[in-house]
Amino acid sequence: MELAIIIAVVVVALAFDYTNGFHDAANAIATSISTRALTPRVALTLAAVMNFVGAFLGQEVADTVGKVISPEMGTHGLVIVLSGLLGAIAWNLITWYYGLPSSSSHALIGGLVGAAIASGTTVKWGTVIDKVVIPMVLSPVFAFGAAFLVMLAIMWAFRKANPHKVTRGFRVMQSISAAAMALGHGLQDAQKTMGVIFLALLTGGYVGAEDGLPTWVIVAAASAISLGTWSGGWRIMRTLGRRIIHLDPARGFAAESIAAGVLYATAFVWQAPISTTHTITSAVMGVGATKRFSAVRWGVARSIVAAWVLTFPMAGLMAAACYWISHFVIEVVL
Repeated sequence: MELAIIIAVVVVALAFDYTNGFHDAANAIATSISTRALTPRVALTLAAVMNFVGAFLGQEVADTVGKVISPEMGTHGLVIVLSGLLGAIAWNLITWYYGLPSSSSHALIGGLVGAAIASGTTVKWGTVIDKVVIPMVLSPVFAFGAAFLVMLAIMWAFRKANPHKVTRGFRVMQSISAAAMALGHGLQDAQKTMGVIFLALLTGGYVGAEDGLPTWVIVAAASAISLGTWSGGWRIMRTLGRRIIHLDPARGFAAESIAAGVLYATAFVWQAPISTTHTITSAVMGVGATKRFSAVRWGVARSIVAAWVLTFPMAGLMAAACYWISHFVIEVVL
């Protein structure tokens, strides 16, 4: 029974990773497509490849995710991890259906915390607050402000340049910034799945707490998120690329560059599993506000913020429900 649950956890974790890929594919490429810097298929290919590469760049975020809760060893602990994943997937699918760019990262953490609370398992609230909640608040605020300032600097630097030449130049630069954003997405989001799989293996007694990530876990997570990215996330892509603000190549480049920088800094310095969705969306709002604040469609932005706020508790509630159902079913079977 225990081995079967571990296999189920790994399969569901990779399914979450896949949904993360198509749910968050827009993070890296929506701006490049909306400005016509890249065609949709080229952009998706670029994002898929860079997501795969990014997954191999570190394990800091995976280590943090693996330390959010402390489930007991054995079957019960595995059910908690499985329920957390199911809750995260459910919320991902709901927000994807409505085209809302919510955070897969916070859905995952919220799911794990919700399942842990429902089961009476210890939640490491210090890690949750320091590595999840504080970065959740600060990263989009910083991305908005930094993108706003960088775009102002670009506007000043190129104020006398030929607009057509500037547009062509930034379309080329967007290929680089989109690749950087996709690399950061793989660095952040693929590692979160690795952390959950490692937590399941640890709970099942197949690895030790001080062991490194098995190579097969890294390859599997990298492959799943890349395949998900390749399948695309057109609903969310439309929200990021056009419904918030109509972007030009310069603004697209500024937003992607700032978002990528935030992803790298938080992964390597803070070891925090931040939301790529929050980061790029805030950066898009920041560059859009340099036109005029009314140019940003704040009604759409409010809907996105509402999804952000709801993600953690709603994924937690869904995970708690999954735990109660799973626990009941296992008790009946056993």
